[in-house]
Amino acid sequence: MQFSNFGQKFTAHTGVLQLMRDLGAPQAEGREMLMLGGGNPSQIPQVQLRLRERMEAVLNQGDEFERVLGNYTVPQGLPNFNKALAGLLRQEYGWQVDESNIALTNGSQTAFFYLMNLFAGTYADGTRKKILLPLAPEYLGYNDLGLESEMFTANKPNFEFLEPPLFKYRINFDTLSISKEIGAICVSRPTNPTGNVLTDEEIHQLDVLARQHRIPLIIDGAYGTPFPNIIFTEAKPIWNDNIVLCLSLSKLGLPAVRTGIVIADPDIIQAISALNAIMSLAPTHIGAHLVEEWIHTGEILRLSQQVIKPFYQHKMHNALCWLNEALDGINFYVHKPEGAFFLWLWFKDLPITSQVLYERLKERGVLVVAGHYFFPGLADTQWQHRHECIRVNYAQTEFVVKQGINTIADVVRQAYAGN
Repeated sequence: MQFSNFGQKFTAHTGVLQLMRDLGAPQAEGREMLMLGGGNPSQIPQVQLRLRERMEAVLNQGDEFERVLGNYTVPQGLPNFNKALAGLLRQEYGWQVDESNIALTNGSQTAFFYLMNLFAGTYADGTRKKILLPLAPEYLGYNDLGLESEMFTANKPNFEFLEPPLFKYRINFDTLSISKEIGAICVSRPTNPTGNVLTDEEIHQLDVLARQHRIPLIIDGAYGTPFPNIIFTEAKPIWNDNIVLCLSLSKLGLPAVRTGIVIADPDIIQAISALNAIMSLAPTHIGAHLVEEWIHTGEILRLSQQVIKPFYQHKMHNALCWLNEALDGINFYVHKPEGAFFLWLWFKDLPITSQVLYERLKERGVLVVAGHYFFPGLADTQWQHRHECIRVNYAQTEFVVKQGINTIADVVRQAYAGN
């Protein structure tokens, strides 16, 4: 079968394709795997209870269930939800937004497909622009979103070594170059894969640079503020008319309803709406309908702050303790986990690549994500650090996470021993 260039590009082997296939294959084949890859959130009892109550309310409210499932919404997304969210953001943070600043998409991955191709690629005057990722490593899901090749350029970080085994990446503003070929700046906050949270000052500096060069600053807040607020350090919610803030309902506990939220200048929102209409007629609105009441009452912020954040913070501390025990004596580092629900492990001078480590762990029944996928746009493809890291998800049960960490330690010890 012959495909077009589009077909060949989007059917080729990619990190995100391997990740999602590996997540689903064990269940389909009936195999037992310790699932420490992917970004699937925990099923938090208090949140699950509230979601069940909301679904029951929909089922018991006249013909509401039939209306929710039986009707398209507009391409911009559920109007009542957008209006309620704008009101919450004005009230809580003083942001100058209304419903014209908000659009829904079928998941935040779809939102980033739209945004990356709106601001990078070939322009009408023939110029080609790229997305600047100011801090590598970054989310692997960005890498293959471009309709054209070489859509990204990335900046190596500075390393700050903390109390062992912790370290932290910081943006190297001295080497951050914003040329005329840059169409937008993009960061995830917290950073996927490392759990790094860019400081308010770093975000301010990026915002200033973006305004100086008249390009947008895109902030991927799928794990961040104002919800689900899986952040364990100080981080102020930020938005202005030059920032494109992308949120999601997935990490609240609703990954299956595929609800992405874009908060941006009305011109960008109109473009998102047009793309929604072309690509899918209208975005799904089941998730938005379920949590709309939480938006009206502010419960979405309370659940995020009082339930979701402490839940993951507790799991993070446990996972760090198990890592320190299991990997005692091994030359390893962990990026300081400031948010999300990942641990980024760096095995310095690892004698095998992260891909080989991934394959060996998979054979032992543990799924992680190989680190080399998380450096989209980095010019130095020979940088050894890219091949010494893996991402581990600690959102699973204590048994799964602890067993997985013990297996990782065993396989890594064997690798250092030359086996």
